[in-house]
Amino acid sequence: MSTTTVQEVRAAAAELVAAFAEGRLDDYFGAFAADATFVFHTTPQRLGSTAEYRALWQQWVEQDGFRILGCTSSAQLIQPFGDTAVFSHDVETTIATHAGEETLQERETIVFTRTDGGGWTAVHEHLSARPTA
Repeated sequence: MSTTTVQEVRAAAAELVAAFAEGRLDDYFGAFAADATFVFHTTPQRLGSTAEYRALWQQWVEQDGFRILGCTSSAQLIQPFGDTAVFSHDVETTIATHAGEETLQERETIVFTRTDGGGWTAVHEHLSARPTA
């Protein structure tokens, strides 16, 4: 396992999570390839592009007053496979909607691929509920 690859993916994942937690949507969505796919336990359909996900996010904002108040990542695992890496972790996210504040306990897997420029971009995200003990 390449230590450099793990460090690079960890940095890319940390930036993605920080942008999400801080509500920096351009940076958050910019961490994904245009043709990235998304599978969320809260959404009945697979989302087939970053633009589709961003449009859904905007719908949540307009209809529900959705916003992220904070997000922490723990139990991180990075598995490199050549020019691809799988990042999985537990996430605790606090959100606000018109209904009030809620803290979500979830698990997430993000697949990264190396870009032509040598950086890492996310190409798939899968989010599931984390069972409570």
